[in-house]
Amino acid sequence: MYFEAYKKANLSAEQPAQTEYRLFAEITRELEQANHSGATPAARINSLFRNSQLWLTLKADLVSEENGLNTETKAGLISLALWVERFTPSAMKGNVDLEPLISVNKNIMHGLRSAAKQKNDPVHQPQEQVGTQISI
Repeated sequence: MYFEAYKKANLSAEQPAQTEYRLFAEITRELEQANHSGATPAARINSLFRNSQLWLTLKADLVSEENGLNTETKAGLISLALWVERFTPSAMKGNVDLEPLISVNKNIMHGLRSAAKQKNDPVHQPQEQVGTQISI
């Protein structure tokens, strides 16, 4: 009981990037487990379905006007989302290795982690120049 209350409070305090990282980590772990020879077809399909839902949600967010990412980053992520859409059906049939999906997700996780470190690291943040005057 206490654990569930703590878990709910912790999740509600997450920043969006933390939530994205956590979801990518969970789903990537599922893909890794489903990629082993002993995995059931149901585990493979479920992990691929969750991954495709994650990328579909990400793509919907990327095309919204509220998304603050720069155009180049959005375009790259949308391209990856489209690739995931094309790759997933053959992966669900069990014909292909899931490593390319796993690798893409891990790269996204690395990017999210790096962005969070830069955001929290004052060395990498732009500094305001106080008292600078420009003469014309």
